[in-house]
Amino acid sequence: QVQLVESGGGLVQAGGSLRLSCAASRSIFSINAMGWYRQAPGKQRELVAISRLSSTNYADSVKGRFTISRDNAKNTVYLQMNSLKPEDTAVYYCNAVHFGNNYWGQGTQVTVSS
Repeated sequence: QVQLVESGGGLVQAGGSLRLSCAASRSIFSINAMGWYRQAPGKQRELVAISRLSSTNYADSVKGRFTISRDNAKNTVYLQMNSLKPEDTAVYYCNAVHFGNNYWGQGTQVTVSS
C-alpha cells in the first residue's frame, strides 16, 4: 500500500511558477514509476510527467516548462511548473505504480489566470 498526499496547488498568474509536492507513506526508492496527471473540467485525466527508475517523460504540452524530480530521502516527488499558462488549469494528481498496483493522491487544484 502507498498513500500519497499532494500539496502546493493554488492560484497564479500566467507566466508564474508553482511547485507541487507529493509525499508518500513509504520509501519511494524502489517504486517503479511515480508521476503527475491532471484533469481539467470536462476533460479526461492526462499524463503530465512520469519518473521511472531509469527514465523520465513529459507530455508535449509541458516539455521545457515542467520538471519532475524525486527526493528519495524525503519520500517525496515534486513537479516544478514554470511559465504557467491558463490551459494548465486543472486538478493535479500524484500517481504511483508499484508491482502492478496503481495508487492516487486526492489531487490539488492549480488555477492559472490570464
